[in-house]
Amino acid sequence: MKPSRLSAAGLAIALLGSLAVSTGASAAPGTSTAPTAASTCQPDPATPKRQFRAMWIASVVNIDWPTRASYTAPDRIAAQRAEYTGWLDLAERLNHNAVVVQVRPTADAFWPSPHEPWSEYLTGVRGQDPGWDPLAYLVAEAHRRNLEFHAWFNPYRISMPDGAGADVHKLAPGHPVRQHPDWAVAYPINAAGSRLYYNPGIPEVRRFVQTAMMDAVTRYDIDGVHFDDYFYPYPVAGQDFADQATFEEYGAGFASRADWRRHNIDLLVQEMGQRIKAAKPWVKFGVSPFGIWRNAAADPLGSETNGTQSYDANFADTRRWVKEEWIDYIVPQIYWNIGFAVADYAKLVPWWADVVAGTRVQLYVGQADYKIGDPAQPAPWQDPAEMSRHLTLNRDHPEVAGNVHFSAVQVRANRLGATDVYAAAHYSRPALVPTMPHLRARPLMFPVLTGASRRSDGIRLSWRQPADGIGPFGSAASYAVYRFDGTHLPNACDVADAAHLVGTVRAVGGGTQSYLDTTAEPGRRYTYQVSALDRLANESLPSPPRFVR
Repeated sequence: MKPSRLSAAGLAIALLGSLAVSTGASAAPGTSTAPTAASTCQPDPATPKRQFRAMWIASVVNIDWPTRASYTAPDRIAAQRAEYTGWLDLAERLNHNAVVVQVRPTADAFWPSPHEPWSEYLTGVRGQDPGWDPLAYLVAEAHRRNLEFHAWFNPYRISMPDGAGADVHKLAPGHPVRQHPDWAVAYPINAAGSRLYYNPGIPEVRRFVQTAMMDAVTRYDIDGVHFDDYFYPYPVAGQDFADQATFEEYGAGFASRADWRRHNIDLLVQEMGQRIKAAKPWVKFGVSPFGIWRNAAADPLGSETNGTQSYDANFADTRRWVKEEWIDYIVPQIYWNIGFAVADYAKLVPWWADVVAGTRVQLYVGQADYKIGDPAQPAPWQDPAEMSRHLTLNRDHPEVAGNVHFSAVQVRANRLGATDVYAAAHYSRPALVPTMPHLRARPLMFPVLTGASRRSDGIRLSWRQPADGIGPFGSAASYAVYRFDGTHLPNACDVADAAHLVGTVRAVGGGTQSYLDTTAEPGRRYTYQVSALDRLANESLPSPPRFVR
């Protein structure tokens, strides 16, 4: 094997060219410095270069992680760490680039919070110290594999029926609701599913839950803050959420209690977004609401559906949040099959695509992997290709920038072999997360490959990152590695999709970076390029090529 490289003069010219391009990019903060494919490029839609891919890892009632079995393991901490790294193994195997992990399921915490007690889902006991900092481990392990970590918070739910239920006195000792029982509302009343919720109409409560969540934002290196669909609880027939007295105290100026409730949730979302960006401008803020905003029969702006409406059920005006650009991304839970009469996936995806069009908010689709192969579901869910058809339909709508699958255990279960089917058709190559040009960034210098050695287990590349975080240049958080068959000079079209993207790797502090290409075949000639990615996945120009003969 004899690696070759550009001449010193050629490298110098290339460096100057990168500097010129990067300097130009700095005039437009937030714009990507990635190589721009010529208009003649025709990227393969099956291997997009950028696509958000994740699964939800739910902790409430131990849906995904940690398992209840881990409570009694000889080494509980080791067992829970192993379970989590198993989920990361799955994410890597499926070419995901992010995980969405629930770290505040019921007004509790998966980190040592000064505001709320330890989560019962770590030990089985409400408020019990688990003996470690799970969130620190969750983030570090995800980043080690170059997966974005989106911390999933439930803003207002306090308890679950099989936990404290509606009894304040069953909450963990020192729980804020024990000190402020007037902050909580039990709903539904005298029913098996009764639980406690923070009252969203109390301004002090709204500020408190924001502060409790912001503690994780400021103390941990998370990439995103993620809310699900629970704001006001889903309604139960014949019962109303008991906030009439709160409305009378704080609802002056609103024509109806419904409008006031929506205003309360609007404030939660708007203010949370502002607080996140004030603390860490690079942290993304996303929401995953119920898949129907309003039906067209109720509002001409609504979708051609006839189901529950988040606008009226949860008092979540999700369309407004997009139009006002209070959030960075939205993940509507479009949990219905193509052709479902009440809520057709094929009608909801274009409706949401139209909502985000012209805004800076990105659209990812929440996918119902839990319905695959469930005999209680309609016939399309008994077809292993149904989910793959969802992802194929998404390609017709360029506004759809990714998918999140519910939930991890269902993805791993691979019922009907459906995970294998859609992964082979849609996730066959790695992908970079979409950029967010509205978030400020600095240009990156391209890396300089310094070595390529063939080994028994693959080809080891090494490189250095010039001017990393120096002067006008940004810092590389990770790198993308491209490989081309033969020895030639790649062009912009060669990196317009992920056909040649073999992987990404997290940056290590200072010095030489490296990557082992375990998929390289012995005796074959290759050309490699590496690009730098900042925290928001903005990409540098590719490095000068390195040839392996």
